Amino acid sequence: MIELVSLTKSYNKGQIKAVDDLTLTVEPGEIFGFLGPNGAGKTTTIKMMVGVLAPDKGQVKIAGIDMAKNPLAAKKKLGYVPDNPDLYQRITGEEYLAFLGDVYEVPLEERQERIGRLAETFSLTAALPDPIGSYSHGMRQKLVVIGALLSDPEVLILDEPMVGLDPKSSHLLKEILREHARAGKIVFFSTHVLEVAERFCHRLGIINHGKLIALGTMEELQASYGGNLEEIFLEVTQ
Repeated sequence: MIELVSLTKSYNKGQIKAVDDLTLTVEPGEIFGFLGPNGAGKTTTIKMMVGVLAPDKGQVKIAGIDMAKNPLAAKKKLGYVPDNPDLYQRITGEEYLAFLGDVYEVPLEERQERIGRLAETFSLTAALPDPIGSYSHGMRQKLVVIGALLSDPEVLILDEPMVGLDPKSSHLLKEILREHARAGKIVFFSTHVLEVAERFCHRLGIINHGKLIALGTMEELQASYGGNLEEIFLEVTQ
């Protein structure tokens, strides 16, 4: 389970509230879509969820573990794909994944099987011995996704995971995420592609100016606002 309680983050000495008293629960087995305009607070929220940023106030719990009180244990429960795949350029893809395998204490045999399968799935096998600096943006995105999946985490948190991926890789990633949720695990991701969110997610949350302004299944949102997700999004964020 993901539990966010009164999560708040401000910048410029409190003048700008990036996230404003956000409370949200995501249950095991859910694919949760986190939507909002640019600058709405999505990435700031996600960075607090994964422990990159500390909230000004509020609480983040990942699989029942408080991120502030026990960050290492909480982070071991999650896999994270950031909004930009900034990686060390001089190490190889193999070295990057080996490092993550060590950090997450993934057994060697299990690690090798998972890396081999995922690299084959995303057509990255031949590139793994090469320096990451030689990778295209899409290849770096695939590598980060493989890294997030490597420990088979209880919670996957992805910030715009489809950006940079070709259509085939996007389709394959969606299938992997569906399988992850079917196994009783959590997928939480932000996206600007509303068509994907509408078809793919069990529940949706829309954030604007740091506040969660709409929350529910697609059917629940349509009952409240009518129309498709794009129309709902434009109505609640205008």
